[in-house]
Amino acid sequence: MKRYFFISLAVILTIVILIFTFQNIGSVTVTFLSMSITLPTSLLVISVYILGMLTGGSMFTFLKSIVKKTKAPVSKPD
Repeated sequence: MKRYFFISLAVILTIVILIFTFQNIGSVTVTFLSMSITLPTSLLVISVYILGMLTGGSMFTFLKSIVKKTKAPVSKPD
């Protein structure tokens, strides 16, 4: 049952991404450190979204490990 749910979710997500891609065919020019590249709007938006997810996930993991290391064991009073 779960398998069919995830397969249907993947199909729906793929359809939504395809619709988004076909509706945002226009090009944008991105300039960074005097280098410029022209690419479709949809590719830019999807790339920025993926980079944000990767950055947020790695920051969450990093902060979680810091909190785990700094937790001192609580000693019981006698």
